[in-house]
Amino acid sequence: MSNALAIAGVTAVIKDLLDDGMIDHAVTDTLGQGVTVSAIAPDEIELGTDKQPRLNLFLYQVTPNIAWRNAGLPSCDSNGRRTGNPPLALDLHYMLTAYGALDLQAEVLLGYAMLLLHQTPVLPRAAIRKSLNPPTPPVTGSLLPAVYKALQASSLADQLEQIKITPEVMNTEELSKLWTAIQTHYRPTATYLVTVVLIQPTATTSAALPVLSRGPRDPVTNLETGPTVIATMRSPGPVISSFVYANGQNSAELGDAVVVNGQNLAGNGQTLVLANPLRGVNVSVTTPSNVSATSLTFTLPSDPASCPAGTYTASVQLTQGADPSVLVSNQQPLMIAPKITALPATATRDASGGLTLTPTCTPQLQPNQTASLILGDIQVSAAPITAATATPGFTFTALPPGKYWVRLRIDNADSHFINFGPPPVFAGPQIVVS
Repeated sequence: MSNALAIAGVTAVIKDLLDDGMIDHAVTDTLGQGVTVSAIAPDEIELGTDKQPRLNLFLYQVTPNIAWRNAGLPSCDSNGRRTGNPPLALDLHYMLTAYGALDLQAEVLLGYAMLLLHQTPVLPRAAIRKSLNPPTPPVTGSLLPAVYKALQASSLADQLEQIKITPEVMNTEELSKLWTAIQTHYRPTATYLVTVVLIQPTATTSAALPVLSRGPRDPVTNLETGPTVIATMRSPGPVISSFVYANGQNSAELGDAVVVNGQNLAGNGQTLVLANPLRGVNVSVTTPSNVSATSLTFTLPSDPASCPAGTYTASVQLTQGADPSVLVSNQQPLMIAPKITALPATATRDASGGLTLTPTCTPQLQPNQTASLILGDIQVSAAPITAATATPGFTFTALPPGKYWVRLRIDNADSHFINFGPPPVFAGPQIVVS
């Protein structure tokens, strides 16, 4: 595959092809003077009766190649690890413009140039190497500009697809819009599509080990047992369907028992894995109770520093039968709620009606977590959390006096303040503000 220099490499090769073609066809003899071949923007070209005839190749658009783009495999696995480097496949759109100060010069140049590209619908790999790699002494690449020296490393000649050149039709309206955007005078122009340039990333990837056997091996014959055929549409591995939290809540506090409902949960070494990539937390909970094929009960850690409040992705890992490979279930969201452990029963506003509260909570807030304290329906946010703390501060302004139900919200997880009954009633902490 090519690298990021491939686009410039294609332009350089076509420019070199046109330059050599002007010499081979003795165009200078036909015109009676030399010809300049360039690859710059049309508005950079100086016009005038004393200027030399010129052919200019201008890359005006780059578009994705649809065929290669649809054929590319995913570059990352479910954990976000890079597994491959699919190429960036591009089509290049060029304007070939002829400039002449005298009658018919532009037409002569454009005719020869279009004939050259018609006779070279595919750029040979040898021609690409010759254009991008300076010949051997006595001529060296030391006199080339720095950008041309860099193009030697483009690997354009070694990419899987060869470079193809085909005429591209643009109607009068499209050409008019294009030249208007360039903001220069129109000159005789032909447009071409050059495809496909494959730019290969070089990022580090992971590669899975080859499969040694399909299924466990028979201990007597030492032969693989092959895949297990199951006559059902259900997954043969563990599946989580839902979580049941204590007291009918929709989230769990640290130390709570959480019931995992699902399928194929029986086995050995059942482990509940809680991951919170946003906070860089990955916790494993082992030793379940009430184990069955459809249900497990795990007790969450009680350490306030192990699991910050927020939303986690939870999965179950286990082994089944004689197969030592670990089976991993699907992922389901699991919410860990904060808990207010200390809050004054009363508080007095200052002269301006302001009030600052510092409740004690568990688990402690971690840096960059978002925290809000809600009194009734009045919500204020804490200052940015820069260090772990169990006593965040919240400042209310112009707070009306009264009795308020109090909730703490951390990373969109609310502390428990409802007893779901039946009937449901508020049961969280309260504060009287005077």
